[in-house]
Amino acid sequence: MPRAKNQAVLRQKSNSKMELKEKIIDIYDVFLQGKDPSRDNPNFWDEFFLLKDTINNLFYHAVAGLKDEYPIRIINSLQTLCALVRGVCKDRLADNSFDVIDTLVGFDHAEEVLQDMIQSLNTVLVGDFSVSLKNLTLRFLLVLATITDNVSQNTLMEYMMINSVFESLITILSNPVGRQDHGYEALLLLAILVNYRKYESANPYIVKLSILDDEVALTGLGWVISSVLTNHNQKYQQTTEDPAKGSWFNTISSMVGHMFVPESVEVRSRGVEPDNAILLVLYESVHLNRNFISILAHNHTEPVSPQPTASTSPKSPAVPGAAQKFHYDPNSMEPLMNIQVTFLCYCSIIMQDLKDTQRYSNTKLCLIIISCIAEDQYANYFLHDANLAFRVPLHRAPMRHRKPVTERDVSPRPLACAVLDLMVEFIMSHMMKALPQELLMMSLGIIHRLMCYQKKCRVRLQYPWKDLWTALISLLKYLLSNESVLLPTQNIFELACKVVNLFNLFITYGDTFLPTAGSYDALYYEIIRMHQVFDNLYSLALRYSTNGGEYRNTATKLTNCLVNVRAIVNHFTPKVDSCSAVSPQPSLSEEQVLEVVRSNYDTLTLKLQDSLDQYERYAEKPKQSAFFTELVRSIVLKFRHTITVTNLEQQSVLEEFSTIQ
Repeated sequence: MPRAKNQAVLRQKSNSKMELKEKIIDIYDVFLQGKDPSRDNPNFWDEFFLLKDTINNLFYHAVAGLKDEYPIRIINSLQTLCALVRGVCKDRLADNSFDVIDTLVGFDHAEEVLQDMIQSLNTVLVGDFSVSLKNLTLRFLLVLATITDNVSQNTLMEYMMINSVFESLITILSNPVGRQDHGYEALLLLAILVNYRKYESANPYIVKLSILDDEVALTGLGWVISSVLTNHNQKYQQTTEDPAKGSWFNTISSMVGHMFVPESVEVRSRGVEPDNAILLVLYESVHLNRNFISILAHNHTEPVSPQPTASTSPKSPAVPGAAQKFHYDPNSMEPLMNIQVTFLCYCSIIMQDLKDTQRYSNTKLCLIIISCIAEDQYANYFLHDANLAFRVPLHRAPMRHRKPVTERDVSPRPLACAVLDLMVEFIMSHMMKALPQELLMMSLGIIHRLMCYQKKCRVRLQYPWKDLWTALISLLKYLLSNESVLLPTQNIFELACKVVNLFNLFITYGDTFLPTAGSYDALYYEIIRMHQVFDNLYSLALRYSTNGGEYRNTATKLTNCLVNVRAIVNHFTPKVDSCSAVSPQPSLSEEQVLEVVRSNYDTLTLKLQDSLDQYERYAEKPKQSAFFTELVRSIVLKFRHTITVTNLEQQSVLEEFSTIQ
C-alpha cells in the first residue's frame, strides 16, 4: 500500500528522533489499525510470504497455539495455518514442495514441528472437542494433502506417513455421531493418503487399510459411503419425479421438450454430480480389504441419529462440514439400504451419460469396483444367495423411444440379477458412434466373471437369460452396421471376440448353470434365429484376417471363436428348413423349432475350446495406474476449488466458543 513519506516506517521517540522499525511489525501495525495494506498492492501477499524467518516464527507459534486450552485460540491457530500454507503454496512454490517446507517451517526444525503439529491435530480429532473445531482440523489436513495437483509430489505428505492420522480417522468412523458430522471429510482425506506414491514406495495407509478388521469401523465406513450415495440417488429421484403425471398437457409438453433438448443436457440437468472421491474410497476398501466384502451384505435399515453432547452445539456449527449436506433424511421415501443395492442404483444413474470426462471416469470407476466384487469368491456367494434377495430400483436412461424409467416394482432377487440387468442396460444404451469400447469390454468382463462363478459352483440363477443374449446379439449387429465408422479408430474384433466367447461359455457349460433344460434349448433357438448376424460377422473377420491389416491377428482369433456357433447354425438350419418345407404353415413356430433342436442334439459335433472359464484377474498396476493418478488429481483440484477456511463468520465463532475469558 503506498505510504506518505516517513509514515508507518519510523517510530517517533520522546527526543523527536526516529527509530527504524522491522517491516513485518509495520505490516502487523497496519492490520491492527483496521486497514488492508493489500488493497492497492496486488503483489502484497507475494512480498509478504518472502519474509521467510517471519513465516517460520508465525507457523511455529500457530502450531504451539493448537495446544491452547481455549478452543477459540485453536480455531484462530488453524485458520492462520491454513492461510499460511495456502499463501505459500500459490504460484511458483506449489511446484516444489521442498521450498514450501523450508518457507513454512525451515528444514532444520521441520521434523520436530510437524510431528508436534500432527499430534495436536490427532488430539483434537479424537478428543471431546466441538464439531466446528474437528471440521476445521480435517479441513486443514486436507489443505496440507492437496497443495500439489499430483499428490505424489507433495513432500508434506511424508510427515503424515511418518506421523499417522489413520487411527484418528478410524475413530471418527467408529463413532455414530462422529461419522455423521465428519465422515465425508475423513473418507476424502483417507482416499488421498492411500494414493500417495502408491506405486513407488510402501504406503503405511495402504497396509493399515488392508489389514483393518474392526467391524465397527468398517461398518461405519460403509455407512458413510451408503449415506452419500443414497443422497445422490434421492436428488436424482426428486428431479425425475413428475408432479403432473397423467396430465395430457404435461405429456405433450414433455414430448415437445424431448424433440429439442439433447439427451446429454437432459440427463445432466437432473442435478446428480459424479462423486469420484466417495467411489475412490469404496474402490480402495473393496480392492484392499477383504474384510470389507462382508460389509457389502449389511443392511443399513435405520439412520443413526446423533445425540447432543456437552461439546456439541445445538445450532449449526460455525465451521460447517461437507458431511452435513450428505446427512441421510429420515423423512424421505428412500430408506437406507444395503450398500451394494445403493451403489448399483447410483451406477444406473451415473452410467446414463458419458459425454464428459468426469462422468466417463466415474462410470469407469463404477465398473472397476463391480469387477473387483465379481472376482471375489465370498462376494459372489452373497451375490448369488437366493436367501439374500433385494429389490434394486435401477434407473434406465431416457432414449428417443422411451422415457426415463425406474424399475420400482421388481420382485426381490439375488443381487447378481441386478448386476446383470445393469450390464445389459449399459450395453443396450451405449451403442453409439463414439463407442465406449473400453467400458463395454469391462461390462462384458463382469458378465464373464459371474458366469464363471456360476459354472464353477453350479449355481442355477433364476434370470431371464434371453435379455442378455438379445443385448449381445444387438451389439454384434451394431458393430457390423457401423464397421466403416468404427474400424479406423477401434479394434472392434476384440470386442466381438469377447461377445462370442460368452456365447461359447453358454454353449459349452450352459447345462451346468442355466436354470432349466428349456433355457439351454432357448439359447440354441436364439443362435439359429439370428444366424445371419453370426454369418456376417464371420465374413467380416475372414476378410480382415486375410488382408494383412493391423487387425489381422484379432480377426483371425474371431474366426476361431465362431467355430461352435457356426457348427450349430450349419447343423440345425438345414433341418429347420426341411421341417418348414413340409409344414402347412408359412413359417415354423418357436415351439416347432425348439422341437427340431431337441431331437437333433445327438448328431451335433462341437469343438471343446480351452480357457472359456478363465479370465485375467484385475490388477491396478500397470494398466490403470494412469487412470487413478488422473482421478486423484481431479479430486484434489475439486477440493481446492471448493474449500473455505478463512472467511468464517467471526460472530458465529464467538457465539459457539463463548467460554473464552
